Amino acid sequence: MQITGTALSLNVADPRASAQFLIDHLGFTEQMAADGFVSLNRADSGVNIIYLRTGLATFKPARIAGSAGDGLLVVFVVDDIDAEYARLSAAGVPIETPIETEEWGERYFQMTDPNGIVIQLVQWV
Repeated sequence: MQITGTALSLNVADPRASAQFLIDHLGFTEQMAADGFVSLNRADSGVNIIYLRTGLATFKPARIAGSAGDGLLVVFVVDDIDAEYARLSAAGVPIETPIETEEWGERYFQMTDPNGIVIQLVQWV
């Protein structure tokens, strides 16, 4: 087997709002879109982020078609956590958790997108 790509698909009430958050603040670009669906990419991230509107009839398996928000962290590793924190704070991005450093060397902060999805930026120190 050869894996040729990776995608993370998240069910949210307003896919366009979450997509626009990643476009505006993290430099993602829209690859595809349709009613209730937006697929984003950023060449250096190694992952496509897909937002689906909660309740789409085409979502399978139907038993897990609820919101993606509870207990989910979408994490991106960055080169300069302090610069990103300053940039995003100055832009008025809702910061969920200010910068913290864990004893195992994870320096991070968390922000929340318009649908309540927690986006975490990390730098390993």
